Amino acid sequence: MEIVFQVTERSIDKRGNLLHIPEIEVETYWNNLYEEPEAVIELYHTHGTSELKTNMNIERLPSGKMSVNELVLSVAMLAFNTLRLIGQTALTCTEELPYEHSFVRKRLRKVIDDLIRVGCKFVSHALRWSLKLWVKDPWSGIHQGLRSHSCPLTVIMEKL
Repeated sequence: MEIVFQVTERSIDKRGNLLHIPEIEVETYWNNLYEEPEAVIELYHTHGTSELKTNMNIERLPSGKMSVNELVLSVAMLAFNTLRLIGQTALTCTEELPYEHSFVRKRLRKVIDDLIRVGCKFVSHALRWSLKLWVKDPWSGIHQGLRSHSCPLTVIMEKL
């Protein structure tokens, strides 16, 4: 077991007043990681920040029962991974993208805004229901790629 220390000495308080006696804060991190001390401290500081919790809006779990929270986290994890997969695969369909991109991944909020929330309506004709997408949607090329199987996203969606 390794102990990493971070010692902070403050001579000015948060309002900018000088302190006669400096304030000393000591943080200790007990771990069994084989990392540099700076990396261990950074890992502990980012410990509670998760894109899963913030993007799926589950910063606070809904119940005091662990089994309910486990179910909520499992469903959120499935939705998170599916959205991440859709976003990454949509970036591989470069010919259908409405803009040039230089980034390696899409944020989940952008995936939801661009690919999930689309203008559409259900239409009933000749005893068949169909989903009509908005023709002027800039992302309609990606959706057309799903229909024509030219985009690898179709294969992924069929597996789900």
